[in-house]
Amino acid sequence: MASDQHDIPALPARGGAEESYEDLLEDYSHFAPPAEGEILQGRVLEVTDKEAIVDFGYKSEGLVPIEQFRQPDGQVLVHVGDAIDVMVDRRGPEPEGYILLSHEKAARLRAWNNLEKAYREQLLVSGRVLGRIKGGLAVDVGVRAFMPSSQVDVRPIHNLDAYVGQDIPVKIVKLNRRRGNVVVSRKSAIEEEQTARKTATMDQLHEGSVVTGAVKNLTEYGAFVDLGGIDGLLHVSDLSWGRVNHPSEVVNVGDEITVKVVKFDRERGRISLSLRELAPDPWESASERYPPHTRVVGRVVSVTDYGAFVELEPGVEGLIHISEMTWSRRMKHPSKLVKPGDQVEAVVLAVSNRERRISLGIKQLEPDPWTTVESRYSVGSVVEGRVRKLTDFGAFIEIEEGIDGLVHVSDLSWTKHVKHPSEALKKGQLVQAVVLHISSANRRMSLGVKQLQPDAWEVFFRSHQVGDVVRGKVCRAANFGVFVELAEGVEGLCHNSEIPGATQRRGNEPALEIGRDYDFKIIRLAEAEKKIGLSIRALGDDEERSRLEEYQRRAAAATLTLEEAMHLKGQG
Repeated sequence: MASDQHDIPALPARGGAEESYEDLLEDYSHFAPPAEGEILQGRVLEVTDKEAIVDFGYKSEGLVPIEQFRQPDGQVLVHVGDAIDVMVDRRGPEPEGYILLSHEKAARLRAWNNLEKAYREQLLVSGRVLGRIKGGLAVDVGVRAFMPSSQVDVRPIHNLDAYVGQDIPVKIVKLNRRRGNVVVSRKSAIEEEQTARKTATMDQLHEGSVVTGAVKNLTEYGAFVDLGGIDGLLHVSDLSWGRVNHPSEVVNVGDEITVKVVKFDRERGRISLSLRELAPDPWESASERYPPHTRVVGRVVSVTDYGAFVELEPGVEGLIHISEMTWSRRMKHPSKLVKPGDQVEAVVLAVSNRERRISLGIKQLEPDPWTTVESRYSVGSVVEGRVRKLTDFGAFIEIEEGIDGLVHVSDLSWTKHVKHPSEALKKGQLVQAVVLHISSANRRMSLGVKQLQPDAWEVFFRSHQVGDVVRGKVCRAANFGVFVELAEGVEGLCHNSEIPGATQRRGNEPALEIGRDYDFKIIRLAEAEKKIGLSIRALGDDEERSRLEEYQRRAAAATLTLEEAMHLKGQG
């Protein structure tokens, strides 16, 4: 008995009192065999070609087959000192003095426990893409999981092979531990991350704030900038103070840029950004840099029906109105003089910072021809020009570039009554005219065409006097007499009282035969009124009288014959 007692180790005393039974169990618990299926923490003591020797907190050390740590390429991913999960593997023969352990079973059990927790609490887990399989990708999340191609990204992905070998965050969307079935989604992980970033970003955004973002994509009308989970639109008009035809002229996809928030609709999640707002407005000091009468050089950026826009500097454009392009009025369209891309010199006419306008002129580079017109043309001189324009009241004739003269309709002919200038002139016709009046202050010049020839009335009055006998052709008749053409454009009146026998004529026959020439005596000249009175009675010429009487007898005979014919017709 004594010897048996000596074989039993003495229990240590604690504070002079015997330890309880629970204390004894705690002190010697490492001698008890581990429970089936329990995950244990172990530390690698030694690594051999066949196994890893592991201290896992029990009396005996454990052995893990080295194949459980060997990669497909033959590399062994375990080292002395590594902490690993293990569990007792009772399926195989137990080595002498050791306990057979399994790292794979412990890792798989730990993985399933972690996956169930992540699925339950909707946590993100990290996975490595193993390869492409039918319908999607195989992903290692501790166990082999399936990720459908529709769950790879928020946008459709056409090249799934690009993800092979990548470590990616995923969410577990379906889990069945009994069947070993796990479905994961990278898309859900991205959406969750974007939502979190979007919420954080929107909490910090406000109109006027300056933020940094990455250019996400470009369109014709602007660039979308990722501000951190939410996109803002940088409109093409807000890229620069200067003219921008396409956003790619200023930014590229992937560029990190600093922008200003100019409008923020929190409810609709719409953000308007500006890059130009971070630069000084060039219009604020435009009047100081471009005072009136300054000569400037710029690039034509656009041409319209009414003028051309010229860029003087980025953000500052001036307009050359069509009326300021040339002193001539022949300009039909600005494109006849300038085209987009041309470098032009101009003169500043007016500047308005508030209205953001600069008026420019090209014609001011040359002297105004009207300032010297009176020294180059005199009243009464004959000029030559081309008919540029016809109006109801006259014709404009360009006698040199920038100088037009007006021929009033009344100055086209001495003798003809011209109702419209098109009766005498044609557009584009080269004509001569006489300068009648010049007003450089009013930029007007009056011309006359009829003045090229002497006034037929004036010539007639100067070469004739009362009592002269003239010969003329009866051109038309009236109730009170006949009009006689004495010269081209000059007519006189022979009243019925001055025609012998005119009062005895019957019917509506004219007192004198139309188209026939007669001799007349001038009995009245009124130059101011352009009136000439004629008389046959005053001639006293027997020959003329006999010719007149013969005409009157023939006219009377014709009338009687007509009456007799009408009478006979009535009796029939």
